[in-house]
Amino acid sequence: MVGLDRDPAALTAARARLGRYGDRFRAVEGNYAEALALVGHPVHGFLLDLGVSSHQLDTPERGFSFQADGPLDMRMGHTGPTAAELIASLDEQTLADTIYRDGEERFSRQIARRLKHDLPTTTAQAVKSVEAAVPRKDWPKNIHVATRTFQALRIAVNDELGALDTALEGLDALLLPGGVAAIISFHSLEDRRVKQAFKVLCGDVPDETPRGFPVAPVKAEARFQALTRKPIEASDAEVADNPRARSAKLRGVEKRS
Repeated sequence: MVGLDRDPAALTAARARLGRYGDRFRAVEGNYAEALALVGHPVHGFLLDLGVSSHQLDTPERGFSFQADGPLDMRMGHTGPTAAELIASLDEQTLADTIYRDGEERFSRQIARRLKHDLPTTTAQAVKSVEAAVPRKDWPKNIHVATRTFQALRIAVNDELGALDTALEGLDALLLPGGVAAIISFHSLEDRRVKQAFKVLCGDVPDETPRGFPVAPVKAEARFQALTRKPIEASDAEVADNPRARSAKLRGVEKRS
């Protein structure tokens, strides 16, 4: 088993927990989008757990959460620009587009304008900027008003959707015949990508041949078969034990032999 992660702290924890298995487990620092190059050969199984970890959320110094103040960092590794640097470097329109695209935030323009004005360097400052930008009557009732903005900044800082697209495109080459890919997503932007990519791998693509066209459409080759008709979600008991599992969705496919 090979464990891939960009976060050195996660690798240290994995080595400590799985050290008793000796050379049967190997921890490698890197982006899962480069799994084939990092591992060095095709594999029998690929389990991808997307998004931020509980350890990262619960460590204020990492800057992922608005629950406690810390530097506005949000990097899963230790390279590249921080969230604060990203806000400072992007122009207002690009920042607004990023918040709308990666956070599905309808007040993205107002939030981007305020962030560019305030240039926050801590999570608490960023929260205040968002709160000042969104009219109080429009604050969501079920989530914190800064949730979508923080999600968008985190996704952009770590190029999470780009990495996911690259990984999905490389599944055929990564898996051996009979190999299984299982992906856990935590929000709709991720799940839509996984769902659509799995459909294509399983040959389930829309027929775009014009009606009445005299040539029979060529069906896509189904090199995979679906293992989940619908995404598997956490049970009520699991959510009660681990509330962060409430939005998790697991989908799986198997490469044909």
